[in-house]
Amino acid sequence: MCYNGDMDTTIRNLDEKVYRSLKARAALAGKTVGEMVNEAMRAYLARPDFPTGSGSLQDLTPEEYPEGTERLSEDIDSVVYGE
Repeated sequence: MCYNGDMDTTIRNLDEKVYRSLKARAALAGKTVGEMVNEAMRAYLARPDFPTGSGSLQDLTPEEYPEGTERLSEDIDSVVYGE
């Protein structure tokens, strides 16, 4: 449990060039990478187009697949299983 509100975590699959640029900017600003990531996450969450709701799957509305994808699952099986 985190009593101070901070947590340590691992983030995988970051773009190496983007991470290096962020790290450089953080150093120039006298901040840590964690501080910069927190700022970026806060800015993203503050966007007016950020979806709001309960976070439930019931909030989602189904969308039609585009034409030509009627056999999509069969095509995927063919690629994955070689059928």
